[in-house]
Amino acid sequence: MDLKERISKIIAYSELSLSEFADEIEVQRSSISHITSGRNKPSLDFLMKIKNRFPELEWEWLIEGKGEMLIKIETPEEIKIIPEKPKTTSLPDLFSLINDESFGVTESEDKIKIGIPRESNIPEHIVETDKISDSQRLEIPESKSILESVDKQEVKVKRIVLFYENGKFETFEP
Repeated sequence: MDLKERISKIIAYSELSLSEFADEIEVQRSSISHITSGRNKPSLDFLMKIKNRFPELEWEWLIEGKGEMLIKIETPEEIKIIPEKPKTTSLPDLFSLINDESFGVTESEDKIKIGIPRESNIPEHIVETDKISDSQRLEIPESKSILESVDKQEVKVKRIVLFYENGKFETFEP
C-alpha cells in the first residue's frame, strides 16, 4: 500500500469529507486533493499534522506502511507484570547523602541562617551628587571666558586659498 492509499484510508477512518479533513488537520483543501489524486506527495509537515490530530495512528504504518494502522491498546488481561529488580546498596543515593555526616556537609551547616545574607558584605560605592531643588537656578557655563581667551591669543594667517569659477585654485602661504 503506497502513501497515497494510506492517507485515503485515514480519511475514510476519520469519517470526514476531504474538505473537512483538510480543515481538521489545518492544511489547504487543494493539498488533500493533490495528494489523494497522486499529483503531489505529502510532506513531513503534512504527515506530522495528521499524526498530531490522530495520535492513535501507528507512526511506522503512516510513514512506511509496516504494521497495523492503529496503535494496539493492551487490555488488562494482556498486561504482563514485570517483577521489580532488587535494589543494590553498593552506592548511596542522592538523598541518603544529605543526612550522612561522612559526606562532608552536615544538614545544620547547610541551612541558611535567617537574617544573614550568603553574599560577602562589600560596601556599596555611593556617589553623592548635588541635588538640584526646584528653586535653585541652573548654572550657565561661561562661554565668554573661552571666547576671551581665543581673542587674547595672537592670530596668524597660515594659508590663503583662492577658488576660481573655472575650478582652479591658488594657495598662498605667508
